Amino acid sequence: MDVLVLDDLDRGLIHALQVDGRAPFTLVADILGCSTQTVVRRYRRLYAEAGLRVVALPTPRSSGTHQWFVRLTAATRAAHDIAVALARRPDTSWVRLTSGGTEIVAIIHTAPTGPDAHALLLRDIQRTAGITAVSAHYLLHTYLGGPTAWRGRVETLDAAQRARLRAQSATGPEPGPNSGATKSQPDGPPYLLTGADRLLLDALRDNARLSYAELAAATGSTASTVARRLAGLRACGAIFLDVDIEPSALGVTVSALLWMQVAPAHLDAVATELAGHRELALVAATTGPTNLVAHALCRDAEELHRYLIHEVALDAIARIETAPVLRTYKAAATLRLR
Repeated sequence: MDVLVLDDLDRGLIHALQVDGRAPFTLVADILGCSTQTVVRRYRRLYAEAGLRVVALPTPRSSGTHQWFVRLTAATRAAHDIAVALARRPDTSWVRLTSGGTEIVAIIHTAPTGPDAHALLLRDIQRTAGITAVSAHYLLHTYLGGPTAWRGRVETLDAAQRARLRAQSATGPEPGPNSGATKSQPDGPPYLLTGADRLLLDALRDNARLSYAELAAATGSTASTVARRLAGLRACGAIFLDVDIEPSALGVTVSALLWMQVAPAHLDAVATELAGHRELALVAATTGPTNLVAHALCRDAEELHRYLIHEVALDAIARIETAPVLRTYKAAATLRLR
């Protein structure tokens, strides 16, 4: 299949959705200097041909879940089927096949307590035929990723255009007493999602651009109620909007996970420095023999090579393992099973 070639209008639309995933197409069209019909057509084309999706995701603090990077070594003949099965589970994200097709890497979301809190880790995976080795790395802190978009995606809009989008987002309905979300301080106790919040999040997970009327029908509520609840959840940082898109559409042909071993005394400084690199979409501290993981996205193998020898060659990194990503079965929330 031919790779879709993006022009400035496509890139402007993608950038606008990164700034505010629910920005009205009328506003996006006005900012980009074209008609609303043109923006809608471009969005539909990117949706169909580049896997563009705007998804809503909870922050771990608000969802009350723990996140684990799990590395599974599997027989080559079984790896594909295992990856597909993991991708279809609601408690997984970022399911990838790496390292010559024998390793599956996934993020698994678990409840902190309860009899089945770690059933997938402790029971289900262990019983799966074809898996020969398992290692689990508890995600301790995210330096880059989640609500912070990859800087290397696109940067088409100027500061004034971005400000207009953010102003539109900020002028939505104010959270009311029945909005289901209250302000929480970044360093204070997190707002924990309620049952009604989770129902709304389920409706938004695959397509965060659903209209308030569609969300009301999906949740058995009213448009005004879901508008207030959604505004409140976004305002307090309980959920965030993300843009899933095929990296190849953005000129990325090489993707790799970097598993690094860093002395604990230097971990924060190294992770903070790496989080500023445009080549990286994720930087996170984890438990395990390697305590820092990053996800690199590059135009080609030469760019990855230059990045590794010139940018990642830090004295505090004692060891680094580079695992090329061969296939993504699931992005943040979007299945890539075709």
